[in-house]
Amino acid sequence: MNGIEQTLIGGVSGGTSILLPALGELISERAGVINLGTEGAMLAGALGSYAMTQSSGNIWLGIAAGIAGGALVGLAHAWLTVRRGGDQIASGLLLWFLALGVTSVYGTSYVGTVITPLSNIAIPGLHNIPWAGPILFDQDILVYASYFLVGIIWFVFYRTRVGLTLRATGERPEVVAATGGKPQLVQIAAITIGAGLGGLGGAQLSIGYVGNWFNDMTSGYGFVAVAVVLFAAWRPVRVLAGAYLFGIVLAAASVLQAHGVSINQYLLDAMPYLATLIVLALFARRGRSDTPEALTRSLSRSGT
Repeated sequence: MNGIEQTLIGGVSGGTSILLPALGELISERAGVINLGTEGAMLAGALGSYAMTQSSGNIWLGIAAGIAGGALVGLAHAWLTVRRGGDQIASGLLLWFLALGVTSVYGTSYVGTVITPLSNIAIPGLHNIPWAGPILFDQDILVYASYFLVGIIWFVFYRTRVGLTLRATGERPEVVAATGGKPQLVQIAAITIGAGLGGLGGAQLSIGYVGNWFNDMTSGYGFVAVAVVLFAAWRPVRVLAGAYLFGIVLAAASVLQAHGVSINQYLLDAMPYLATLIVLALFARRGRSDTPEALTRSLSRSGT
């Protein structure tokens, strides 16, 4: 296997840790609420899934715990912002700091422990497709789940009444309320489900891509997920492209290091984030007209 194949395989796997929380943030922002606590949801999901897997030996319980951990952070954000009218930016950052502290305290005992991580599953037939097969169809179960989630979210957004209500809530919640809808309930559900996907992304990171736990292991991935949604102009398929771009650059840094390329370690570590900034600079203005109106009003009140 050459370096390019290694980079692309790692890009899909590592990119999934960004894709899942980015899809969750997409749902939340389409409902008109930004959640900077996505990083906290990822941390809660990463520790919850790792701790449950390590203690029970059951990977499925670990995945469920990861989703629940992220959803709990999302529910707290929904209560603070939707029910109590709190500032969305301040609430998200507060929950991130809280999750960082809690996971650092309770996660210390899991540093250096061993689990059996998610194993790759080669899809019969598809795995043998030249070039693309090993890259896309020899991955773990959460990577495959992310493929389906992109299609499901696209379908729900643009082909169902649920998606229409969600998008209408993100544009004109007062109109939804006037027609008998419950925009606050829609937003609470969207934030909670979105953060649950953030927790699932954390689970994929700790029990899949990395296969262990260490404090602050998300390293800003949750904030990158928020940036990917902006780059993608709130469209599911573009979210996938943005997440994989980050994953590929992240994997490229590791491959270069493994092949002994003489590049400063700090520069290698910064490469994925630098690539994200460049993409944002190139594409953010292009997608500004697609910003959900309720989200724009909320950010204006936050002073951003």
